Amino acid sequence: MSTATATARPGAVLADLLPASRVRDAALVLGGAALTGLAAQLSVPVPGSPVPVTGQTFAALLVGTTLGARRGFLSLALYALAGVAGVPWFADGTSGSGAVSFGYVIGMLLASALVGALARRGADRNVWRMAGTMILGEAVIYAVGVPYLAYAAGISASAAIAAGLTPFLLGDALKAALAMGLLPTAWKLVKR
Repeated sequence: MSTATATARPGAVLADLLPASRVRDAALVLGGAALTGLAAQLSVPVPGSPVPVTGQTFAALLVGTTLGARRGFLSLALYALAGVAGVPWFADGTSGSGAVSFGYVIGMLLASALVGALARRGADRNVWRMAGTMILGEAVIYAVGVPYLAYAAGISASAAIAAGLTPFLLGDALKAALAMGLLPTAWKLVKR
């Protein structure tokens, strides 16, 4: 398939520009999981919170939008399952499902599928739609991660919001801004 055909075809995501094969799909899934694991190591502690700021959420949303819902979900499922099995690639080189931040990993799995589905509808080709896509993806991550944090840490919902949501909003805005520029620009370059 030519690049022009892939860009003109409705429902294409950036990964679809590569020649189609099962090997391609397997490599993309594995690569998406590895990217997320590497990005999780970019970790900065947040005072008063058991959850660090990481590159993990941005990677998960980027994987979903560039690979599409199915491959994005499979990438994050592989990331989660390997981490639970003992691969030390969750934030700060941890693994297992016992961390209070594991709910965010589950949320990223769901968010990657959502943003991938939106990207297949063209949300990754426009700056403002991309911003909305990132915000929805982040909302899904928090919708799972914050209640899980409250439960796992034995804290109130308001304490979980204060420790697991509020300190991250500025960083999430920056991640959304980066995605707003990155993905629509990639599509413009492809069209040339």
